[in-house]
Formats: sequence, C-alpha cells, structure tokens
Amino acid sequence: MSRTDFFDLTGQVALVTGASRGIGESVARTLAAYGAHVIVSSRKIDGCEAVASSIREDGGSAEAVACHIGDMEQIESLWDHIQKTHGKLGILVNNAAANPYFGPVEDTDLSAFQKTVDVNIRGYFFMCARGAQLMKQHGGGSIVNVASVNGVSPGHFQGIYSITKSAVIGMTKSFAMELGQQNIRVNALLPGLTDTKFASALTTNESIKKQAMAHIPMKRVAEPDEMAGAVLYLVSGASSYTTGACLNADGGYLTV
Repeated sequence: MSRTDFFDLTGQVALVTGASRGIGESVARTLAAYGAHVIVSSRKIDGCEAVASSIREDGGSAEAVACHIGDMEQIESLWDHIQKTHGKLGILVNNAAANPYFGPVEDTDLSAFQKTVDVNIRGYFFMCARGAQLMKQHGGGSIVNVASVNGVSPGHFQGIYSITKSAVIGMTKSFAMELGQQNIRVNALLPGLTDTKFASALTTNESIKKQAMAHIPMKRVAEPDEMAGAVLYLVSGASSYTTGACLNADGGYLTV
C-alpha cells in the first residue's frame, strides 16, 4: 500500500452505531469522506436518516438502519440486513452506549444496572461477535470499540458506566487475541470529556467541568471531530499492525 493510500477506504462497508449524533455522527461522516459506504445506525431511524441523507448530499455513500444494541433481536436483524444487502463488512465501530444513572454507586438500582450492562457489555460483545463472523468470510476487517477514560480511571458518580467501560477494554483485548490470525484487528478508543449531548451532564455542570479541567493538561473539552480522526487511523491501513490497543484521546487526562 502506498503511503498516500493509508487512509483510503474506497470499497469498504462500514457500520457505525450510535451514529445519529455526537462522536458516532462525526465518525460516520469522516469514514464516508474517505470513501467508505457507511451504515448509519442508532435507536431511532429518523436521526439515522438525517445523517445518512446529509452524507449523500455531500457526495458520500450512506444508508440508515435503526438498531438498539441493548435488544438482541434488533442486533440479529441488523446483521441479517447487512448480510443480505452487502454480504460483507470491513469496518465496525461500536459507539452506541448507555449511561442512565449519575449518582452514588451504592444507590444504583437494578433497572439502571441492567440497561447499562445490556448495552455496554452484552451489546458490544455480540456486535463484535457477529461482525467477526462476517469479516472472517472476506479476509478480515477492523473493529473499534469506543470505551472511555472512565474504563481506566472511574468517573465520580459514574460507577456502573465506568465498570462497563472497563469491561469493553478487556473485551477488546480478548477479541484481538483470538481474531488476529484471521486478519481481524480489534482496538479501543478511549475518549476523554467530549462536547456531546451524551456528556451534557458533565459539560453543562460548571462545578463538575471545573474539576475535570484541573485534570486535563490541555485545559479544554474535546470536539467530536477530534475522536473521528483517531477512529479513522484505527480502521485504516495506517494501523495495519495495530490490534488490542487502547488509544487515549483525552487531552492528557490519564497522564495526570
């Protein structure tokens, strides 16, 4: 591969979950800009179609498919659609996540616990498994699991979320170890505090934001596009010998 082709994704089919807004939307737009056909997926079809339509208007290739990855039937339906429509998948970005509870870890109720685990652990696991099964049929592929710095350094009042993101990091390494010989690379992105609706409980609370800034050497919140470039690297030929890695995109948060 020529060095000038490192980031060329022409001919690739890419699935991005949680892609109707925030980091997922930015990733979907970026992969399409570099030539991939992007399957824009999230729970609600309207949001997915808005992003996919915008990508097409900009000259890219995209389609919208709704899927709630906390629902196993919807996961199976999504993969059935991809198999029948495309017959292949080269890139999977697991970005959809749940964080319904913000408060003392000991007060986490069963409903919040179950929802977070169903999406962030079970959902990611079976998305990886189904993606790997399809990738094996066509010589390999690349999977990126969007974890979090909280998976390394637990966030205050974000106990169960942090626990599940730690599990995503372990899951990434397990899949990478077993799938390496089949040319399927599995890596994780660890975003720091990013300006998204998902993180609004943190970014709009001045007290919490001030505390966070004290631990971020770059002294600012990230923009979603700053995560998309990291994902592009991990799914492209530029990272062809990288698997089982956790790429921090956190403004230096984990160095403090």
